[in-house]
Amino acid sequence: MRSLLRFFFRLLYHPLAFTYDLVAATVSFGRWKDWIMEAVPFIAGTRILEIGHGPGHLQRVLLRRGLVAVGLDESTQMGRLTKRNTGGKACLTRGLAQQLPFASESFNTIIATFPAEYIFDPSTLAEVKRCLLNGGRFVVLPAALPRNPFLHWLFRVTGQAPSEALKIFRERLEEPFIKAEFNVETHVLDLKSGTLIIIVATIAR
Repeated sequence: MRSLLRFFFRLLYHPLAFTYDLVAATVSFGRWKDWIMEAVPFIAGTRILEIGHGPGHLQRVLLRRGLVAVGLDESTQMGRLTKRNTGGKACLTRGLAQQLPFASESFNTIIATFPAEYIFDPSTLAEVKRCLLNGGRFVVLPAALPRNPFLHWLFRVTGQAPSEALKIFRERLEEPFIKAEFNVETHVLDLKSGTLIIIVATIAR
């Protein structure tokens, strides 16, 4: 199943990148872009790197705010979409999160919204630490749980309380950041459209 998902996401990020917004809107019941915007208040400073910029919706917001924003993505197709969605104004580079092509201590905030599993790779976390300024923060929106009657029914059938499931989920998401020696704060946003988990990992040199 994991291999199948990887294959699907590779198609979605590359030859089928033009369908990304449609797929994201479908799986999120039309809330995808709204959920991404919920991560914006956690951004600090003026020098921002977005890892996995996708079609560029967050890049557009960062540029409107007058921030020094850079976007990184492995997908050439996503780069083209972002250029189109930002009127060619976005500063983008193609690369891997595990090998960030930036000088050490370059950014106040590094952010990733709904990234793939590479975001938990120890190499990614080491590179993020290297590129953050002292006191900088790594903001990650890894997951959202839509409000769905089926999920509540499933919890009742299995006898598991939603709060217990959420606690376990949070602990699993936090673990890689803690192992990488980040200071971790996890914010759970309870919205009408669903529950968002936002991790704010900070460093102090």
